[in-house]
Amino acid sequence: MRGAGGTSGGIGQFFIGLFMMIAGGYLLLNSIVVRSSFGFGYRLYSYGGYGVTSGMVLFPFMIGIAMVFYNSRNPFGWLLSLGSVAALVAGVISSIRFSMVGMSAFDLIMILVLGFGGLGLFLRSLRDIDRRISLDDQPDKKQVN
Repeated sequence: MRGAGGTSGGIGQFFIGLFMMIAGGYLLLNSIVVRSSFGFGYRLYSYGGYGVTSGMVLFPFMIGIAMVFYNSRNPFGWLLSLGSVAALVAGVISSIRFSMVGMSAFDLIMILVLGFGGLGLFLRSLRDIDRRISLDDQPDKKQVN
């Protein structure tokens, strides 16, 4: 029977390492706080010293939607509509701020040990250990004359 990844590595090490990596990743992502400063008065872009707010992006969107409903084959209406939606999505994404919650040194060390220790076990389980064991277990061959 072959082990993890088709090698002779341990399946137990594979699953323990995978579990540890998942737990470490979960704890890390759980300790990140996501905040947004997005609002309709939020300055998305600046062009020539003039700030474009997120509410202003909706004006070309409304004009583009009206043009598409009037004539659905109008490429300029589609360009205005889709460009405005893309600018709005980019503005929302660019307004996101990530920060870490306050945690003790023990919490941080546990996250690192679980994540990187699990990665080490996971990668170790994918190594081929047949060759190493077979070389270690062979008795010395003595020549008989």
